[in-house]
Order: sequence, then C-alpha cells, then structure tokens
Amino acid sequence: MQLPPVHLAIIQPAGYVHSLGFLDQARYFRHQFTRMGAEVTIAKNRLREDAVNLVFGAHLGFPADWQRRHACVFVNLEQLGDGGARVSNDYLNLLRGAAVVDYDAANVASYCSEPQDVPIVPFGHAPYLADGTALPLQERPIDLLFFGSMNPRRQAFIQRVEACGWNVANFDHPLYGPERDHFVRQAKAVLNCHFYESSRFEQARAFHAMSLGTPVISERGPQTRPSAAFDESVFWLREGELENFFQHQFARPVFFAQAEARLAAFARHDTIDAYADLLAFAAGFFQAWGKTRAAEPWKPTRVNLGSGKDYKPGWLNIDILARAQPDLVLDLGQAQSFPLTLQGERGAEILLAPDSLDLLYANNVLEHVPDLPMLMGNALTLLKEGGEFQIEVPYEKALTAWQDPTHLRALNENSWLYYTDWFWYLGWFEHRFEVAQSQWLDMQTKPCNKEQAAFMKMTLRKIATTPRERTVARAMQADFGGIADDSWVFTEAAAHPIPTEEVL
Repeated sequence: MQLPPVHLAIIQPAGYVHSLGFLDQARYFRHQFTRMGAEVTIAKNRLREDAVNLVFGAHLGFPADWQRRHACVFVNLEQLGDGGARVSNDYLNLLRGAAVVDYDAANVASYCSEPQDVPIVPFGHAPYLADGTALPLQERPIDLLFFGSMNPRRQAFIQRVEACGWNVANFDHPLYGPERDHFVRQAKAVLNCHFYESSRFEQARAFHAMSLGTPVISERGPQTRPSAAFDESVFWLREGELENFFQHQFARPVFFAQAEARLAAFARHDTIDAYADLLAFAAGFFQAWGKTRAAEPWKPTRVNLGSGKDYKPGWLNIDILARAQPDLVLDLGQAQSFPLTLQGERGAEILLAPDSLDLLYANNVLEHVPDLPMLMGNALTLLKEGGEFQIEVPYEKALTAWQDPTHLRALNENSWLYYTDWFWYLGWFEHRFEVAQSQWLDMQTKPCNKEQAAFMKMTLRKIATTPRERTVARAMQADFGGIADDSWVFTEAAAHPIPTEEVL
C-alpha cells in the first residue's frame, strides 16, 4: 500500500499556551513515521486535504464540519474513565464516531466497544533529543524538577519530598519546548506524580525527559501499569517508599550509577513496530475515506482576512503572506473576477463566488490595505444579502492608531460613510453596506466609552439599495448606473419585418 502524506495537527485555542505540550508527542510521531519513509508535516490548527491528519488536542475544541473535507485520526492523550480527566461529552462523542489512536489501552472503553479497532502506541526513546549538551548527573545544579499542572494531590507529594531535605524546582509560568528542556538537562532527576486517581503512568511526559538524559522518579499506584520500557527504566516509588528513597538513596553514587544504566536500558527499546501498525492503519483509513469524500470544491461561508496567530479553525483564512500559513494566499485588496476557483495551501480546491458568504471578519487588517475601496467592493460582492462584515481597527485618536509602522491610515466613526451613505462614489449600485453595530474597545479589547477607546469594532451588513437610493446613484455617478440593452427590439423586428410598401 502506498504511504499517504501524514499531517500532525495540534489544536490550540487562541493564546492557549498549554497546547505547546503536544509538541513533544507530535515530534515523536514525526520521527517514527519519517523512519518509515512517510512525508510528515506539523502545523497548529491547520489540516490538510491531501494527507491523513493525526489530530492532537481535539478535546480543546474541534469544528465538526472539518471531518467532511479532511481524513482525521484523533490522538487521545487524556486519561479517560473513572478517576480520570473530566472531558466534555462533545469530545467523547467525537471519539465514538471517528478513527482514534491511544497511548493507553485503559482509555479505550470510554469511547469504543471494540478495543481491537483502536491502535495503541507507546512512547519511547527519542534519539533526536540527545544533543550531547547535558552535564553528568552528579554535576547538575537542580536537585529535582517537576513540570506539569499542579493540584493538591501533587502539592502534597512534593511537600513530602522536600521534607526529606531536597529542593523541588518548578516553573512559575508555563514553559515548553527548548525553553523547558534547558532546565530538564540541568536536573539530577525529574519528579513525576499522578494528577488523577486513575494513576495511569504519564509516559507522554516521562519519555521526553529520559530521552534528554534525565532520569525519572515516579509515584506508582495500584493501577499504574507501565510498558516494559518504563518498567525497568523509571525509579518507582510505591506507597510508603518515598521517605526511605529520598533519605537514603537519591543523589548518592549508587543512584547515579543506576540512573545511567536505566537510561541506557530505556534507549534500547524501540517502538517502531507499533508505529508501523499505526501507519498502515492510517493509510488504510485514508484510502477508504478518499472513496467517500466530496468531489466538488470547498465553498466556504465564513472568511477570515488574516492568519498567523489569528487563524480561525473551520473558516477560510486568507492572507497576502504565505509565511502566515493561511488556507489561501490571495489579496482581496486587488481587482478580482468572481467566481474564482483556486488551489489552497493544503490541498483544498476552493470556490469563492458572489453572494456566497455569511460572514467576513477582519481584525486589525484594514489599516494596512493600500486600496481599501477595492477590498470593500470585493467584500460586498462575496457576501450574501444580509451577510455581515465584522471589522476591528485602531481608533484614530488612540495611541494604537500609529503604533505600527505599516499602518497606512487611521480610522474614525466617519470612515464608513462611503460604504454606507455615499456608496455611489465607489460605483456601487445594487447593494451597499449599513452599520449593523458599532462599539468602542479599550486596550484589552473590552467595551468602553469613546474617551477610553483604543479600537473600533464595526459590523457592516450587506443590503439591497432602495429605488430612491438607486435614483440618486444614477444622478450622482459619471454614467447612468447602467442602461438596459434595447437590441432585443431589433431581434424582434428581424423576426417580423415591416413590409416595404408600409415603410414607403
């Protein structure tokens, strides 16, 4: 079977920093798939139509209609079931109706009655993390490092360790990726304790620390069932063993010798077979999905003029810059001839047609556009009658108006008159905008009075012009607003010619 491209998508609600935690697992998936010759890409909130998408963090929100156009396999990393994470019914229903891969078989019963249908993939040694920069364990300045979400259960565990005379370092704000790994490499060991009463081993965290060359010391509850790779490599603390371990074993020569041996043992375990099975599963799923996917282009009804950090999942995100990773690179500030059928950046064929959009959104965009009337005209064309253009821009009299050197204009409450009352100046005739809503926003984009305003939020609605408005337009425009073609009269005349004698 031919391998499909594999796309690893991490779901991150706007500004939600903890989604960066999924990078560790996504990189491990990429490593294993790449070993087998697959083409692999990683992105935030973005899916590909020309690849099988493995989705991390779908419990944070996943647009339901995405599965109509994308082949999705959901990667569950949440502890589910009694004593586990409290996830939404929407997430469980999503898993029940979709292809899923899990890291722990104990989760599967929460969403699937046929356990054999769910591939189980463990985490293991990640050789790409061994960069040779870590100090010998006995020379590291941090005794113990804990990272992860905190709750009373974990706080009590850490307090018991510190009562034994050791300092447990943790972060005063979230750190992920290389910034966190820098501190992991300076720790003699990483401390792990269970967040949930289900007490499943947090292998998705532990594999990364051990691959960085730092041993892991972990609580082990009655229901903790680690794989063989972790069973022989982690320092396990069962109930009643914590004080003896930290008072008599930790950070002594025998501990360091054992830690090096356990890290070496961990590196010898290879999980490639499980990932080969997963890749075969994903390839089969992608092939079957391809037989049922819709053949027609995507006809979006919601468009976001922007991308980058402002990317809106489930919308068509348009930007003039490819580096912002939009769905479509297009400049609506230039003349366009609709309908347009275009190839998107991630395999989608996209149809932009007149009168097709319910909603158009532009957040701090209009102040950058060189030809704003052209953009507004394209917006008017694309929106359905009654469709809305939601706009946020800096307010003219606020410091935000000129703080960005790329701003071309400042805007105020009169900046919309040409698109509403004086539409005929722009050559518009059949439709115009009306102000549906306006609001002042402060520096935190909260509603405020005009005196405190940093931004304006406008909602413009596309409406049909009235007979009176069209009459005014005919009077004010350079032409007459279009004159009907009367040539049909001559066509009729040719079909029923007047006899020559009558003419004479």
